[in-house]
Amino acid sequence: MTKVKKRELLRTARSWDGASLAALVSRDEEIVSIRYEFDPGEKLGWHHHDVLNFGVVERGDLTIVDVDGNVKVFRAGDALVEMVGTVHHGENNGSETVVLIMFYLAPKGVALSVPHPELPPCD
Repeated sequence: MTKVKKRELLRTARSWDGASLAALVSRDEEIVSIRYEFDPGEKLGWHHHDVLNFGVVERGDLTIVDVDGNVKVFRAGDALVEMVGTVHHGENNGSETVVLIMFYLAPKGVALSVPHPELPPCD
């Protein structure tokens, strides 16, 4: 069981002044922002995304591994666009907490992340 801390920062289809984002977002979509914290040694289990998402590593070094064993390290200040439809996991192999701010564009009610518990644990 992962101990990664997750806090939703925003979920909206409107700008800060209440105006509709209909020109950019369809009626059934919303923008969601989540702040994740990965303590050293923590791993987020295997999952994939069916929705567009991107973010910035605010602190630490985040390692992302896909199901084929490809590895990419994102460091503090790096922006990233997540894979869509590809099974992967994130982990903190560093000595400080990773803070990751992610933004999702998703149809309302659709899971932002789909877990894959049928895969072996991320070792």
